[in-house]
Amino acid sequence: MDAPQAPRTDAAEPSRLARRLGVFDAVVIGLGAMLGAGVFVAFAPAAQAAGSGLLLGLVLAAAVAWCNATSSAQLAARYPESGGAYVYGRERLGPLWGFLAGWGFVVGKLASGAAMALAFAHYVAPAYARPLAVAAVLVLTIVDYHGIQKTVLLTRAIVATVLLALALVVVAALGGGTLEPARLLPDERLSAHGVLQAAGILFFAFAGYARLATLGEEVVDPRRTLPRAIPLALGITLVVYATVAVVALSAIGAPALAAATAPLRAVVEAGRLPWVSPVVRAGAAVASLGVLLSLIVGVSRTMFAMAARGDLPRALAVVHPVHRVPHRAELLVGAIVAVAAAMADLRTAIGFSSFAVLHYYAIANAAAWTLPAHERRWPRWLAGAGLLGCLLLATSLPPAAVAAGATVLGLGVGVHGLRLWRRWRAA
Repeated sequence: MDAPQAPRTDAAEPSRLARRLGVFDAVVIGLGAMLGAGVFVAFAPAAQAAGSGLLLGLVLAAAVAWCNATSSAQLAARYPESGGAYVYGRERLGPLWGFLAGWGFVVGKLASGAAMALAFAHYVAPAYARPLAVAAVLVLTIVDYHGIQKTVLLTRAIVATVLLALALVVVAALGGGTLEPARLLPDERLSAHGVLQAAGILFFAFAGYARLATLGEEVVDPRRTLPRAIPLALGITLVVYATVAVVALSAIGAPALAAATAPLRAVVEAGRLPWVSPVVRAGAAVASLGVLLSLIVGVSRTMFAMAARGDLPRALAVVHPVHRVPHRAELLVGAIVAVAAAMADLRTAIGFSSFAVLHYYAIANAAAWTLPAHERRWPRWLAGAGLLGCLLLATSLPPAAVAAGATVLGLGVGVHGLRLWRRWRAA
């Protein structure tokens, strides 16, 4: 392990980006990043892995996410700049660990972006899924390019639409006459490994609060704002997910939920209010757009931070003189996600993304473990629990996702080693 670098003491240094986000807007961005993926995409494979045990998986994923959130929040207050765990790992653990965190986040979230673009397209027009997914990526990249305030305004509308759609799902299920609480009881598919795998899949849905940490240079008073916004956004998301999960399982049961390509539409259509189905489809499409929008923001900020330190081409560290955003990084992210959306498989992208991002958070927790007592806002054991939880969930994912993720992380080690070798040769 590289020796820890001396942490900087001036957390209030001038931001390279414009600080425009308060607590409310930060929470909205966090909700836009999280609400949608779990409800509209990940519930079906989680039910396939664990049956009704997906509720236990949801609780476990939320517990790990909470540990990660406390680590991210206190580190974000200590290092209020773009980059998230890339910065934290670099400052607390050394350059290699920071690079691996940034590498895992960028690669994993590029896969997430492709998954969300495809989810949007499959709900809107499955016959034209890939071209529609590419078009969505290009449009949202243009929105992000024109400044963080434009992103916040659009995200507010998206979050409101998604919450309305989910509320209608609950109402339709309650009034549909199909609820059976016995479906919540353990079934034959319940196993420890199945619950762990479901938790790893569902973690994909909670990982959106990382976007808040990567926006450290665009938040007003980050020492106060981020430690409040990250847990608040995560708590609201957990309440929404738990409510919808209980209603969905009670309405159609784990087997039907696992088999459905659009699980919440299946919940609605099982009852007596099928007219709600178009609203649910629209909500799913909008939710996917919200996640995609925040992904483009978060990944571009991590690229920006890595480029500023020479871990990626420095051309990506340029800030637009008018919009005050890392526009070159945003354009590159949009281009890569568009290409991936034209080629990727939805469920494979989810598993791969979960593996990479769980390792990103493992490094964040390890970094939080090194904080001195006077800089910690939560007990140290939460960081240790988060580290162990991330590693456990990552290794419990489907073998194909584990193999692909391990290969990409190994490639990251190779890239970092090649960079060091070239610097040594040039010296």
